[in-house]
Amino acid sequence: MHVRHLSLADFRSYARAEVSLGPGVTAFLGPNGQGKTNLVEAVGYLATLGSHRVSSDAPLVRQGAERAVVRAQVRQGEREQLVELELNPGRANRARINRSSQVRPRDLLGILRTVLFAPEDLSLVKGDPGERRRFVDELVVARAPRMAGVRSDYERVLKQRNSLLKSAAMARRHGGRGVDLSTLDVWDQHLARAGAQLLAQRLDLLAVLGPLADKAYEALAPGGGPVAFAYRGPVAEGASEEEGLSVGGGAASGGRAEELYGALLGALEGARKQEIERGVTLVGPHRDEVLLRLGELPAKGYASHGESWSYALALRLAAYELLKSEGHEPVLVLDDVFAELDARRRERLAELVAPAEQVLVTAAVPEDVPEVLRGARFAVADGEVNAL
Repeated sequence: MHVRHLSLADFRSYARAEVSLGPGVTAFLGPNGQGKTNLVEAVGYLATLGSHRVSSDAPLVRQGAERAVVRAQVRQGEREQLVELELNPGRANRARINRSSQVRPRDLLGILRTVLFAPEDLSLVKGDPGERRRFVDELVVARAPRMAGVRSDYERVLKQRNSLLKSAAMARRHGGRGVDLSTLDVWDQHLARAGAQLLAQRLDLLAVLGPLADKAYEALAPGGGPVAFAYRGPVAEGASEEEGLSVGGGAASGGRAEELYGALLGALEGARKQEIERGVTLVGPHRDEVLLRLGELPAKGYASHGESWSYALALRLAAYELLKSEGHEPVLVLDDVFAELDARRRERLAELVAPAEQVLVTAAVPEDVPEVLRGARFAVADGEVNAL
């Protein structure tokens, strides 16, 4: 899979940009603040419907413009598709596939897949649980695009359920009339149904991703592992919240969703009194944690800075290998990541990603790009992208 052409209109710093691409390595070079990351961010947005830098669409639209358009010609094998997304902050985004407007933005998922390496990846190891949940869930959707709808359903139901619980808690605190909670059972069922599907997919993913991450870590930092994951939550293989769940070797499968549905319903029932008192949903995939272990210890808080970087890179490499093994080799995007690494990790990472069908690299200076990643190069400056 590779992007053959990228077009931008009013996206970030670009009023217009047209960039022809091809298989192999392409490096975007130029001083900081010139728009290199904006280019690869656009590619990533088409793949995930989200940015790795911001949580809303508004910053993606050029100042003074009403909307932005990102368009790419994507080639996979002998098949080529034109995908387009119009970003409309405050309103619904619009999508097109091969010029047809009768599609939803969600329909773009799966046409283009990417795995992105960025300086922010360090938060996968050192950051809060939400960073790891996001990594896992985005990879779940990359494997099975239909899960985007399940995630959306879960978030919608969670919002409605939290609103009801918050109203009940406020009424209790202020001595007002009690809130009618008769619909809470229905919201429980909806939340458990979507949550069980998401949880089953997470467990299945971690089971297959674990050995790949361990292999990648060994390639980056020989003798420094092993790497392993654990899933912590009140509903997972019967494990308690304190014990967590070690995963690996096919421990879980998507077929367990029905069993997890019943377990989630039971957990919600058990937590109901506390949830009504606190006014928030306390049980579900939105509160679970993916624990990263290095050797016998948690990576967070114990791994050195260099070990944390190797772990984060291993997670991305494992994601790439998994998607590739399932017949969906993604475009690799390395956004200013080499400047963050020491010489050994820089060279090892470059060697590992060089065989990919397409690698997009951003760097401030040519010297930051290892020699093994020699390929097409573009200079990025003053809102223009020019081939070197």
